[in-house]
Order: sequence, then C-alpha cells, then structure tokens
Amino acid sequence: MVKHEFKAESQKLLDMVIHSIYSQREIFLRELISNASDAIDKIYYKALTDDSLTFDQSNYYIKLIPNKENRTLTVLDTGVGMTKEELEDNLGVIAKSGSQTFKSENEIKDGYDIIGQFGVGFYAAFMVADKVTVLTRSIDSEEGYKWVSQGTDGYTITPIDREQVGTEIILELKENQEEENYDEFLEEATLKQIIKKYSDFIRYPIKMDVTESKLKEGTEDEYEDVVEEQTINTMVPIWKKRKSELTDEDYINFYQEKRYGFDQPLRHIHINVDGSVRYNAILFIPEQPPFNYYTREYEKGLELYSNGVLIMEKCADLLPDYFSFVKGMVDSEDLSLNISREMLQHDRQLKIIEKNIRKKVKQQLLSMLRDERDKYETFFKAFGQQIKFGVYSDFGQHKEELQDLLLFYSSTEKKLVTLEEYVSRMPEDQKYIYYASGDSNDRIEKLPQTEIVADKGYEILYFTDEVDEFAIKMMTQYQDKEFRSVSSGDLGIEEEEKEEEKEETESHQALFQAMKEVLGDKVKDVRASKRLKSYPVVLSADGEISLEMEKIINAMPDNQQIQADKVLEINVDHNIFNALEEAQGNDQDKLELYTNLLYNQALLIEGLPIEDPVAFTKDMSKIMV
Repeated sequence: MVKHEFKAESQKLLDMVIHSIYSQREIFLRELISNASDAIDKIYYKALTDDSLTFDQSNYYIKLIPNKENRTLTVLDTGVGMTKEELEDNLGVIAKSGSQTFKSENEIKDGYDIIGQFGVGFYAAFMVADKVTVLTRSIDSEEGYKWVSQGTDGYTITPIDREQVGTEIILELKENQEEENYDEFLEEATLKQIIKKYSDFIRYPIKMDVTESKLKEGTEDEYEDVVEEQTINTMVPIWKKRKSELTDEDYINFYQEKRYGFDQPLRHIHINVDGSVRYNAILFIPEQPPFNYYTREYEKGLELYSNGVLIMEKCADLLPDYFSFVKGMVDSEDLSLNISREMLQHDRQLKIIEKNIRKKVKQQLLSMLRDERDKYETFFKAFGQQIKFGVYSDFGQHKEELQDLLLFYSSTEKKLVTLEEYVSRMPEDQKYIYYASGDSNDRIEKLPQTEIVADKGYEILYFTDEVDEFAIKMMTQYQDKEFRSVSSGDLGIEEEEKEEEKEETESHQALFQAMKEVLGDKVKDVRASKRLKSYPVVLSADGEISLEMEKIINAMPDNQQIQADKVLEINVDHNIFNALEEAQGNDQDKLELYTNLLYNQALLIEGLPIEDPVAFTKDMSKIMV
C-alpha cells in the first residue's frame, strides 16, 4: 500500500473547502448525493452508445446508511463506479472534475445533465468527517478499489474484492465539540430534512432505512418499532411535468409543502423556457403578506435550483423589489456557478430570467385585475404599498411599468379604482386628476378642501398610505393629465373664480396683512378662499411640499424637519369673517386672538400638531368668558 500526497495547491484548496468555501456544513450531503446522481447518469449515457448495456432506471438508486454505534455515515450508489486511474484523477487532484470531463466529451441528451462541475464537492465530506473511505468498482473493471484519506495528509489506494458495480463513501464523523454536534448527521430526521431541502428532485431514488412505530399485528393498542426502507425524495419535480397534467390543487399542495406561506395563493405562474437560457419556474402570488413583510428583516428571493439541486434558498436577483412578494422557485440548466455552487459567477443568465419573470408577473396581475377584480383588490390591500414604493423608488424608473397596477379609493365610486378608470370618467372641462391626502377615507371626506372640487362634480382620489403622494409626485401625470392636490394653491377650476378670489383678497388686503403679521413666519400668506363653502378656514400649500408630506417626513425617525409653504385661506362668506373685520376696526387684541385660533383650527383639520397647546387652551378660555 503506497501513500499518495496531495499536491501543494491541492492541500491549500482542501483546507479552503473544509473551512471557508461552503457556508453550511450540511451542504456536504448535497454534494455527495449530487455526485452519486452523476455516477448513475454516466451509466445512462454509456447505455446510449453501448448495445451490451441496458439502462433500467428502477435498478439504480442512492442509499444513506447512518451507523450510530460506529459514528459513520455511508452514501452508496449503484452508478458507474471508478477505476484506479479514475480514483487518482478524480479524487487525487482536487478541483479536477470527472463529471466535467465526461460532460465535455459526451453530448447531453434527453433532458439529463451532469450536475458536478468543479471536483471539490466530494471534499466537502471533510467538513464533518475525520476520515473518508471510498469503496468502488467500475463498470469497466473486474476489480474494486479502496480509497482512504484523513484530509490534507494524503490518501491511499488499495485493490479489494467487490462484486457490485458502484461506490460507497463512508464518513467517520468528527468528535462533537462545544458548538458543533456532528452526531446530528446520524439522525434520521436530520438526514431526511437535508435531503428534502437540497436533493428532493434528484431523479433517482434516495433511500434510507426509517424506523416507524406501527400497530403490532394481532393487537389493538400495542405498537412496535419497525424498520423499513423508504424513498425519501420526490424525484420528479412538479415543474418538470406538463401543465396539462397538473391541477390547481397540485400547485396549492406544492405551495404548502414548500412552506412558501400559510395562506392560499391567489394565482400561480408556471414557466417553461427553452431559449438562450433554459429554465423552469413556478411562481405564486400570495394572498397575505408575511408578518415582517414591510420591515428591514424581510428577505426577498426565489429558490434557485440547478438541475433539480437547491443552490440558493433566496436568490434576490430573480425579483425586482416591487415584486418581492412573489414566492416560488427557478430551476435552470445554464447557470454559471462558482466553486461551491452556492453563488453565481456572473449574472447574465439571471438578468435574462429576472426580466422574463418580471414580465410574467405583471401580466398575471393585469389579468387578475381584469378578470378577478375581488382577488386583485385582496392582493392590492396586502401588497399595494410595495407597488407604490416601486413607482417612487429609483427616481421613478419603473413608474410606467407599474402605473396601471395602482388602485385608489374614489370619492364618487366609493370603492377602489384604477387611474385608467378615473381618466375615462373625467368631464371635458376637468383639467387635472384630483387627490386628497389623509389618515383615512372618513377623515379625507370631511376635509374642507374637497368641497369646491366635489361641488364641481369632479372625482377625488383618496391617498391614505404614506407613500401615495410621494409616488404621485414622481409620476407627475397619467395619460397627459397632471395630478393636483385639493390642498394646492391652484386648483385650476375656473379662471373667473381665481380672478374673483384675487379681487376679494385685494379688497381685504389690510385685514389679511394684519393677520399675517400676527402669524409671522408660520404662514407664507393669508388670502381669501373660494374653495370653502361651509368651513371658515383652511390651510393650503404653495410649492412642491404638501401639508401631508410635511407631516409624514417630520414623523420619520431620522429627525429630518421640513416645512411646507402654508397659506391660511379665509372664507369671506362665513359669519366669522364679519367678526374678523369688526375686530380689525375696534380691537387689535381680539384680532390677534381670532387669528391664532383660526390658524390652530386649520392645523387640527389637517392633522398637524398645534405648536403651543397651552396657548391654544388659554385662547379658547378667553373666548368663553
């Protein structure tokens, strides 16, 4: 028996495999099972060109054999096996992949593909094992061989008698440490969980002896432990089946089995693409958001498979942020993976897949909006804010893509409506798409600013989410119709009304100037209002910053403070205006009192904080005595 040394560069790479390349120790089992699947695939390819071989898939399997007494885990396959030369080439030189060589020398047919590419996956075994023994016999050899290694020290190869073609990999597990429990890889439940997580869709059976408690024969209440060989993996993934073979129930079951959510998905999307990048995908539009969806802790992403093997649990690059609610998976044969198969070497393929997914999701949402309005409204109440954030984010880059997915409550329809529906109902003389912002629909409905717009018979959209006005400011217009807040200084209702308002302001200029002096820099101006009917006073805003935006931004935790250019509008047709005129002529203290009261009332109407509540209560007391 001759001991072989790993080359210096191989020793360094082995050390990297054990300590840094893979993110989780359980990955070792994914790698060994993938290699075992490759070994069976190679027999399939040989059978295509060798008439002396027949390939009956039922004869090929992978088996896990945990032995708690000896603390060993064996991974057995009935695949092609290895000759002595192949052992030296494939296991003696780390990162030389026999699967990659085989793949390059043979044309891939019939949807089968070799998973292994880098030749380092086998060495992931040393993350959990002190010693690895390989027993193998090649389909092309009458003699078997035993390969043994304890890591960086090197390896030995000796001939053995072995009847069965295939390979057994025996891992002698490391001793448990304070923070590492290697015995867990001998537990049936742990092994089953790892198989289901990473290798559920390997095309060959992954078997294991499983202990179950069953009713003892001939008794009614006596149970006994029975050991049965079971196939752990599903083998045929749902996304590989024809859509015609699947029912809605099949997709719902898949959604629940994969634990994408505890709800019922509103829609599923099954994608099969055989183009420049080949991939399959099953995507779901959920009914309810996860509890942490609108928090920083939420992690978006789809499951990413390569040839049925889970590579990433959450691949964020497959979804834009505004569609981060989508759940599901993508399986591709064309991914360029790095040495650990946990990361992608470059993202050209991902960008192609992401672009198509984005298009398909939007199509499904528009279809739901058109054909299943109730379902879409359920979706929008759960995830509408994310769509709005998508309109606002990235400087409005996606606004045209998302604008037709938006819904807002309508003052006239008393329900959620689209922007297209709003514009289709606009009278010919209406210049703008009007909106009002507030904490709730009920509160907005009572806003004084809505009176004149509503009296004209114009529809008003109610903005109750904090992001609404920011999104609309980014859009600026829809179908060439500008958005205009009912609190805006210029409503564009009628030119003669604006002229009348100007005349009213000029005729009472002295009164308004006196009121502005009382308020100082709290307001930009005091003027007569024609937007008011029954209310005595209201605040409006000049400029880009609205009153609602001021309220939202100032409430943010970063202590950023901004101020809208406020205008105090007075209803000159209201009885209180007569009291203001009388106070101006006879009692300056009373004019100051009335001015401060009206300003604070206007703040309360807008939901803005009163700057000095104590002074406000004193002013109220003065009125009462």
